[in-house]
Amino acid sequence: MKTYSERTADELKAILAEEKEKYEQIKALGIKLDMSRGKPSKEQLDLSKDMLTCISENADCYDEAGTDCRNYGSLAGIPSARKLMGDLMGAPADQTIVCGNASLTIMFDTVARGFTHGFAGNTPWAKLDKVKFLCPVPGYDRHFGVTEHFGVEMINIPMKSDGPDMDLVEQYVNNDPAVKGIWCVPKYSNPQGITYSAEVVERFAKLKPAAPDFRIFWDNAYGVHIITENEDPRDDLANILERCEANGNPDMVFVFASTSKITYAGGGISAFASSKKNVEEMLGHMTYQIISHDKMNQLRHVKFLKDIDGIKAQMQKHAALMRPKFLLVDEILKKELDGLGICSYTLPRGGYFISFDAMNGCARKIVNMAKEAGLVLTGAGASYPYHNDPDDSNIRIAPSLPGLDELKKAADLFAVCVKIASLEKILENR
Repeated sequence: MKTYSERTADELKAILAEEKEKYEQIKALGIKLDMSRGKPSKEQLDLSKDMLTCISENADCYDEAGTDCRNYGSLAGIPSARKLMGDLMGAPADQTIVCGNASLTIMFDTVARGFTHGFAGNTPWAKLDKVKFLCPVPGYDRHFGVTEHFGVEMINIPMKSDGPDMDLVEQYVNNDPAVKGIWCVPKYSNPQGITYSAEVVERFAKLKPAAPDFRIFWDNAYGVHIITENEDPRDDLANILERCEANGNPDMVFVFASTSKITYAGGGISAFASSKKNVEEMLGHMTYQIISHDKMNQLRHVKFLKDIDGIKAQMQKHAALMRPKFLLVDEILKKELDGLGICSYTLPRGGYFISFDAMNGCARKIVNMAKEAGLVLTGAGASYPYHNDPDDSNIRIAPSLPGLDELKKAADLFAVCVKIASLEKILENR
């Protein structure tokens, strides 16, 4: 098969006419599908139905330690929930704080505290002339939205196959005191599905920051979210808390996680883990913010999930629902686009997304064409700070929400949009 670039202009124009006709035919189907975010499907949410009945009597409202979860108290979370979430994050229970339904809230609050009070007695960031964050790209748009909201200067760090470009990370962190943090999704990264290698984690732990209040924002959002039937040994993520402790940097990392894609996306529990010193400092701030988070919801999660093995069993059920969707998208993209020389993507082993790279200068057009035909995708550029993908290439595909029939239509439409945008770009450059 010839790639598009190897074909004559007349051949390309003929193919383009055929693809535009297909586009109009698909458009006439009246597709109405929003795949802009990685939402669990109804079937995935149904997996947690027993959470709705695990507390039904007054006597059910006490945890193993005898805590009455209906009342005030337990600022750091009930002991059993701290143990559950600590095990999920690879942290001791006494270094884990359980919060509300969204880890994004904890991350936002943590950045805000950096600005208002600073960390470990250092100057509050609001009093500094410049605050910078490193941003592995492509990455999670909501991370970048938080730091953009606070006026932080964000610096792109390219992702490699084993994690961020650590030569660049070390260069910035070890030499620039204005660099105060880095966003990380270390396992099944959003959107590429990359797990940081043991070497990358070790290099993080051995950083020698020019800023004493530099912090790694380690968002392990997809730590147990496998898609394959069994976890690949390559996705065994090294414990960042342990490695930082071993390398004399115990306070350098903040770890975040939640059950948002384990139980209910809008009704999960979230958690923060770090050194004992950092946890004490955070609790000191929280004392003025809240009396306690929703302990009844914490208790529901403990009763339903029970322990880390229960979490893994739950995620096997999610994987069984997710796997056919990712395989279907992969099948259609291979069938329609392989060999044309116009794109690349990798089928992930876990997480929630397929990271698709179109020809440079084509992503926005592809996303706009899909939207015009009824398919809403994550905005082009969203996986980069300031929504600015310098190559206008990366598109995040989120296959989790639709059923297989809808997903097939969406993938067919997407492939046609990729072909049209690519053909027009090649002809434009001839």
